[in-house]
Amino acid sequence: MVTRSVTKELISLSKQFKAIAIVGPRQSGKTTLARSVFPGKKYVSLENPDTRQFAVEDPRGFLGQYPEGAIFDEAQRVPELFSYLQQILDDSREQGRFILTGSNNFLLQENISQSLAGRIGYIFLLPFSTEEVRLFLGEFQSIESSMFRGGYPPIYDNPISPDRWLPNYIRTYIERDVRQLKNIANVNAFERFIKLCAGRIGQLLNLNSLATETGVDGKTIASWISVLESSFIIYLLKPHHKNFNKRLVKMPKLYFYDTGLACSLLGISKIDYLDTHPLKGSLFENYVLSDLVKERYNKNEVFNLYFWRDNVGNEMDVVVDNGTDLYPIEIKAGKTITSDYFKNFLFWKKITGSERGTVIYAGSETQIRSNGLKVVPWNNITDNLNSISIS
Repeated sequence: MVTRSVTKELISLSKQFKAIAIVGPRQSGKTTLARSVFPGKKYVSLENPDTRQFAVEDPRGFLGQYPEGAIFDEAQRVPELFSYLQQILDDSREQGRFILTGSNNFLLQENISQSLAGRIGYIFLLPFSTEEVRLFLGEFQSIESSMFRGGYPPIYDNPISPDRWLPNYIRTYIERDVRQLKNIANVNAFERFIKLCAGRIGQLLNLNSLATETGVDGKTIASWISVLESSFIIYLLKPHHKNFNKRLVKMPKLYFYDTGLACSLLGISKIDYLDTHPLKGSLFENYVLSDLVKERYNKNEVFNLYFWRDNVGNEMDVVVDNGTDLYPIEIKAGKTITSDYFKNFLFWKKITGSERGTVIYAGSETQIRSNGLKVVPWNNITDNLNSISIS
């Protein structure tokens, strides 16, 4: 079993807060992480109908069975517990007493904000990062294999073919999680919608266009987008607000947390199909950006990633906002370094005066250019993240 990168932060938070919430998509390894880090705590799955009924009907009696604390899996399933947990935590000085896991961020946060605000620390656990996959396999995969397989642990644990596991994951997600969040009557329209989202990776989110192609109204699309966000299927990268006297786009860009899931939704059933697929570049950009997101969540850092684009198309793929300065990153799917990789930095220097920046690409060579720009391979981001973030 791989020691997850977030483990150190999880242990640290458990010494500072009376309860911890581990939140992330289904099958991202939340239960395995909680049970491995807290082996002495009793484990309770609130997916079990009998256990859930007991917790709903008699929350006080249910919690009374765990005076030493416990791991409550899929805690958002029993919102009745949270107000009773509040009293128990207020009467105790013990840190890390209860560990709550959840795959529905909206429902879990709603209950926590109502009852446990200030008493609970948050950990976001996403599927494996590139480094975690390397630790599991003992070597790096090819970039094509990495994008195609994605990072869901069961694909590596079993192992099972992604073209078998991922479609079943999508089907289960729609039938269980979506119905839990929203009473969606037209499941076929929602499935068409999520596939259309996969076809828009790295693009500005246009709700009207999605509504037209899906065959529902704009308000429904906005609601469905929030469903995908709260269940960790997609995330929206926001545009940075600094205008440098330019008119900026205001719409976010759409990305998936897992490129394997996106490939499955796009009908990419074999790795070889990626080579000629028109969205290969977008999927690579998504893969790299997701690794940057995972690194921040694993360290429990502030989410400070944006993109920058003006209304005439000048753009930086990623801008890291360090509070005092902005650090630009370009993501290129090619495996050979060319002068085109640095074209956008010329405009960036013109409007900011800064020569610093990093290109993350699909090749294997690392370069530090005399003009201050860096070139970093896709599978060596972790070693360079400190320089990307703060130098």
